[in-house]
Amino acid sequence: MALDVLAETDPTEFSVEASDDSLGTVDRRSLDPEFDHLVVDTGHWKFGRSAAIPMGMVARVDAEHRVITLLCTKEQVKDAPRFARDQDTNDPAYLTRLGAYYAGILTP
Repeated sequence: MALDVLAETDPTEFSVEASDDSLGTVDRRSLDPEFDHLVVDTGHWKFGRSAAIPMGMVARVDAEHRVITLLCTKEQVKDAPRFARDQDTNDPAYLTRLGAYYAGILTP
């Protein structure tokens, strides 16, 4: 259901909430069929790091208040394989690591 809302809405600048804390804002969404994901600007972290978040981690979307809530904690996002540049999402090795990491959160 959450992804249905995003099919009709551009999530750019939506606030992103981890299950336990505020995370940042959506910089952009990639609709790549191989890796549909959000790039989240976590500006308040060290060096203004961004994070790639697979769409499967989205728990709910509140389009009215422009908030996306994730299925994971802030610490889990911080511990994910580092997203350094857009080319990372074209790197099969990076995508494999990232997918395995988040799959481990969903199925411990």
